[in-house]
Amino acid sequence: MKLDISDIEHIATLARLHLTDEEKERYADQLSAVFDYIGMLDEVDTTGVAETCQVTGLEDVVREDVASECDEETRKKIIAQFPAKVGNLLKVKAVFTAE
Repeated sequence: MKLDISDIEHIATLARLHLTDEEKERYADQLSAVFDYIGMLDEVDTTGVAETCQVTGLEDVVREDVASECDEETRKKIIAQFPAKVGNLLKVKAVFTAE
């Protein structure tokens, strides 16, 4: 797959990269070579080959998120340590803002 300068400029725009003309030429050649190499994988017959998601045998270990009750004294001590609060709730910085 041969990439031209306009393809590299488009990719650079998406990645918010500022490239010189020399870099655009170099990356067009390099990425074209990489895509050509990856294209060879299309020629490999993979029928009968099982999918491999991971090879280490490790499994994700998760636990169910269960709220547990605590006595009122412990609860008050925890709330007293909040750096910022609204009532009895921990106040945190906004993650999403309305624009």
